[in-house]
Amino acid sequence: MEIHTSGTLKLPKSVITIGALDGVHRGHQALLLKTKERAEKLGVPFVVYTFDPPPKVFFKKCQMITTLEEKLNRLEMLGVEYVIVGQFNEAFTKQTVSSFINELQTINPVEIWEGPNFQFGKDRKGSIADLKHYFNVGVLNPLRCEQDELISSSRIRTLLKQGNYTLAKKLLGDTRFISFFSEKTYAI
Repeated sequence: MEIHTSGTLKLPKSVITIGALDGVHRGHQALLLKTKERAEKLGVPFVVYTFDPPPKVFFKKCQMITTLEEKLNRLEMLGVEYVIVGQFNEAFTKQTVSSFINELQTINPVEIWEGPNFQFGKDRKGSIADLKHYFNVGVLNPLRCEQDELISSSRIRTLLKQGNYTLAKKLLGDTRFISFFSEKTYAI
């Protein structure tokens, strides 16, 4: 797996998904596997664009579920060929919708796969509709657990704070590379 920073990867074609992917939980895994399936079918590289730190960590100062290293390990396990890591900082928060779309055009996505609530760019003004203006975009419905609740990083953070490590681990899926399940990390 090759790791790149924003604006440094150029590809003739790709299939990509974009997101914070904090935890690379079962919902993320479903989206990643769909993206991988499409990349393989189309014979083009499987690309993930992610952020360090995740936007919610930057804006809300909440606990990260996985370190960047752990996230990258999980992405590699899932067969990602290229990862773009955007440094999520004050400058990145000012990136316009058109600027981000211009960056995506350098990797020539044949398809982009996202969840239905994907937003991007300054003040989250970019939407799936904006992406569809330039690219072929597939939308995967969010994954729900057995209790019919959405699997999300926010929910997993709440479970960890409550000490419900069993359910948090279940929502994360394979936790071989997750090292944060300690009381010390999530001491309240």
